[in-house]
Amino acid sequence: MGLLQGERRRARLTRIYKILTREAWDEALAQGEYRGSALDLTDGFIHFSTAGQAQETARRHFTGQAGLVVLSVDAEALGDALRWEPSRGGDLFPHLYAPLSCNLVLGVRAARLGRDGAPVLGALTP
Repeated sequence: MGLLQGERRRARLTRIYKILTREAWDEALAQGEYRGSALDLTDGFIHFSTAGQAQETARRHFTGQAGLVVLSVDAEALGDALRWEPSRGGDLFPHLYAPLSCNLVLGVRAARLGRDGAPVLGALTP
C-alpha cells in the first residue's frame, strides 16, 4: 500500500482497539491512565489495532489468555502522540507514544475465548 493510500485509509478510521487483561485495565482505571503492557514498554509505544487488524492480533498474541478486554478509542482524540507505522505484512498500525488517558476510552468489552482458544472480539466499528 502506498503512503497516499495509507493516508486516505487512515483518514476514514475513527476507532482503534487495544487488547489487554481485565486486571491491567482495572489498574489503569485506578491510576487514571494505561501505560502499556510489558511489550509496549519495551517497544516504547502502546500497540493498537484497527477494527480490521484486531482479530488477527488477538489470535497471534492472546490465544489461550482468559480475562481479556478490548478498549475502543477515538484515534483522533490521541492527537500527535498517535503514529501510523508499518508492521505485520507492511500494514500501517496505530502506535501511541504516550500513556492512554482512561477518559479517552469510548468503550470496554470482554473478549471471550473461542473453541480454538483465540479471543473472539466480535464486530468492531472502523
